[in-house]
Amino acid sequence: MQLAGRMRWKSWRRRLGAGLAACLLAGVSLGAGAQALPPELQKAWTATKLPMSSLSLEVREAGGPVLVRIQADEPRNPASVMKTVTTWTALSALGPDYTWRTRFLSDPGARVDDQGTLQGPLYVQAAGDPWFRQEDLWNMLRELRLRGVKNLSEVVVDRGLFGDVAIDPGSFDDAPDRPYNASPDAMMVNFGATRLVFLPDAKARQWIPVLDPPTRDVRVDGKLEWLDGVCKGSPIVAADVRPEGPQSVIRVSGKAVGSCGEFSVYRLAGKQGDHFEALFRLLWRELGGTLSRGVREGRAPAKGAVLAWHDSPSLADVIRQINKHSNNVMARMTLLTLGAELNGSGATPESGGQAVRQVLKNQGVDTTGWTLDNGSGLSRQGRITARGLAQMLDVAWRSPMMPEFVSSLAISGVDGTVRRRLRSEDTRGQAHLKTGTLRDSRALAGYVRGASGKRYILVSLVNNPGAAAVRPFDDALVEWLAAR
Repeated sequence: MQLAGRMRWKSWRRRLGAGLAACLLAGVSLGAGAQALPPELQKAWTATKLPMSSLSLEVREAGGPVLVRIQADEPRNPASVMKTVTTWTALSALGPDYTWRTRFLSDPGARVDDQGTLQGPLYVQAAGDPWFRQEDLWNMLRELRLRGVKNLSEVVVDRGLFGDVAIDPGSFDDAPDRPYNASPDAMMVNFGATRLVFLPDAKARQWIPVLDPPTRDVRVDGKLEWLDGVCKGSPIVAADVRPEGPQSVIRVSGKAVGSCGEFSVYRLAGKQGDHFEALFRLLWRELGGTLSRGVREGRAPAKGAVLAWHDSPSLADVIRQINKHSNNVMARMTLLTLGAELNGSGATPESGGQAVRQVLKNQGVDTTGWTLDNGSGLSRQGRITARGLAQMLDVAWRSPMMPEFVSSLAISGVDGTVRRRLRSEDTRGQAHLKTGTLRDSRALAGYVRGASGKRYILVSLVNNPGAAAVRPFDDALVEWLAAR
């Protein structure tokens, strides 16, 4: 986004925030008797056998009165429902057409000689793009080759947009090799995950594992047993990453039916920086390029010459990936981007959280009691309130960006994390929802279209060791609203 465009957007955003805040304060009545569950839902709640003290619930008509409010000011862990906070604040602050631009630069005045050697380093200016893929990096490298660059001395990666944001992928649940635990990084490619492809060799009746990208520090050990028969679904295999000295070893085991054909699993097999370097070297070599020294971190020159660039999909497209498929590392990256745009480079989860509060305060949303840590909800410490989140969803509903935000949520019985839920004729396609699932925490929030044509906002948060039992109640809540 050009500077002038950003200034116009920020000016319009301030006016939008003030207007929405006024609407919020003036337009929502609480409604008498909105504390207790209606009889239609009381039976469903009783069946959960959960204590009422574990529930925070707010149900309201969009732009209208509150219908149900139970302990709505009690801070609860919302699990992945936290992603709605990250995506809405980013959308409303940065605009739906915001994009991330990753650039290759050289020193000012650097030339490419007759042998294709670039004078000085190639600088990679990382943009924090949460959806930067292997093919995007390949296209950028191909642009270099088209411009006559063949030989590089060294590659300098500028990750300065973010501060020290690396996390221990195993700290959350002791599963450091699972992609949902990926660490954020300003120069993330393919979410930092290594693809392990299993190729079928029917003649030899064996599975051949192939690493993508291949790297000298990662190897595969073990094998899958070949089975004959009819494929009845995606193979389920074990593929666990374990460090062995300076290497990472992916140990595979299990059985797979040959007729299932080629399939892949994804694992975190190293740090984000190592993953980027391995991909860069592989793709550059495949394009006929050479790299005489190596890859290191550093700063790009302020007035460097731009050699190639890649623009991400729009923010409106990115938040669909985050909310519909509950992508944790993309949500973390979006929070950091918001922090960088509103509070400057060197963004951290703390500066991202400050930016969220700043945006929501301007919109009149009460964030009292909230704990904003990483933006994804993959956390034991994150907290929000049902009342505050319902206020935010109400603001979003009455915003000009409502279509972009609502379309990012999963559609009941159709796609995303609720594609297998609420599939009856009365509820399929009638709700746009975000789910949240952690040990001891279940959450559901979003919008439901009633039979009357009215839209309803619901926020249900349950924190309890038996929280999984709340799912039938949440489904009954959606059914109740769809029938109104």
